[in-house]
Amino acid sequence: MEDRRDRMAVIGAGPVGLGVAKALKAHGIGYDQFEADDDVGGNWYHGVYASAHIISSRKTTEFTEYPMPADYPDFPSRQQMIDYLRDYARHFDLRGAIAFNTKVVLARPRRDELWDVGLASGEQRVYKGVMVCNGHHWSKRLPDYPGTFTGTFIHSKDYKASAQLAGKRVLVIGGGNSACDIASEAARVGARSDLSLRRGYWFLPKSILGKPLVEALPLWLPVPLQRLLLRFALKLVFGDYRRYGLPLPDHKIFEHHPTINSELLHYVKHGRITPRADVARFEGSRVAFVDGTSEAYDVVICATGYHVDFPFLPKGLVPVTGGLAHVYGGALLPAYRHLYIIGTMQPRYGFGPLLSEGAELLAMMVELQDRMELPLGRVLQAMGQKPPVSHLVNPAVALRQMRRARRLLPRLLPRVERRLRHKIRREAPPLAGDGPLPWPNADLTVY
Repeated sequence: MEDRRDRMAVIGAGPVGLGVAKALKAHGIGYDQFEADDDVGGNWYHGVYASAHIISSRKTTEFTEYPMPADYPDFPSRQQMIDYLRDYARHFDLRGAIAFNTKVVLARPRRDELWDVGLASGEQRVYKGVMVCNGHHWSKRLPDYPGTFTGTFIHSKDYKASAQLAGKRVLVIGGGNSACDIASEAARVGARSDLSLRRGYWFLPKSILGKPLVEALPLWLPVPLQRLLLRFALKLVFGDYRRYGLPLPDHKIFEHHPTINSELLHYVKHGRITPRADVARFEGSRVAFVDGTSEAYDVVICATGYHVDFPFLPKGLVPVTGGLAHVYGGALLPAYRHLYIIGTMQPRYGFGPLLSEGAELLAMMVELQDRMELPLGRVLQAMGQKPPVSHLVNPAVALRQMRRARRLLPRLLPRVERRLRHKIRREAPPLAGDGPLPWPNADLTVY
């Protein structure tokens, strides 16, 4: 077993992994990076259909320290995103530390607070810690409806190009961004495009007043005022969703991730997309809906989201409920030193500014953890931090919190840890099973 205890293991070289690696390198923290694919880019490289464009905007998606080219449009394409991420890795000289075509199959905590890391090749190493940047758009979540569909049945992750839809009768299940993009593509090239919704969604235009929506909206305003402005704008631009045959949303704007798409309602009004109720069952080539209607299709595409999954970690080590990883400070568990679960949340718009600030904060926390005995997550828990209650992140609020944390935590955390250590040593049994013990309530079988 190769001893690499002087450095961190970074799993994944998508946008999150690249941002984290850049910050570690800038802080002089040793690391090795592992990427199962043959290039950087993560989901933009291996998982996104050819016609995809970002839904936020160029300015809110670019890394703060490395702007996108000025000639990029407001909504760059998949290929432009791949080119940008490759340029980012070259500019900061990150590729040399990345082991491509190298899959991590095991990351296991040890009694000495180091980490065993196993690779698909059979190689095993020991690291100081693990930074999990494996993304959350890969473990497909599929619906379970009665009956059998005899046509083509795929997840949106398996949709790659419009040729899969050409001349076909297509049903897309779901109301998120991928669902509406694919339904719009089917409206252009397919024989039929239907969209099945089990509930109402907020459909927002990509641009307003000539600007990308996320740049036109005053994000410094409190969320209730942002909602009020958006409701007014939507009433002017779209009117009542029921006039399009769509159900009204069953939640407030930003309680779930809104769907940002300017084509869906356009194609509904042109008769190229037909809204449908939730699926009741499959009947061969036909799909029956809960409203009693049915239709025949050639292709059913499930844009039904993804599980939050860490297949290389021991089962149960990271508690996940309802798609939420129960981490503290956005990345930490109370029981483990140097384990960082990064990128499981969903920002309301682009990743760049959040990653630039967040990666710097993480690098600072690695340095802090080196100087502290207790896991940082345990200290944050003692300070009253709570796991997230929603997967949706307000970037304006998150940026303020991270900047404040970078100022205060280097002074505050060591003081809290000293008091907590003293308390732990006076108590018996220590932490009553809720502290930095090696593997609490975790099944260490690796699946």
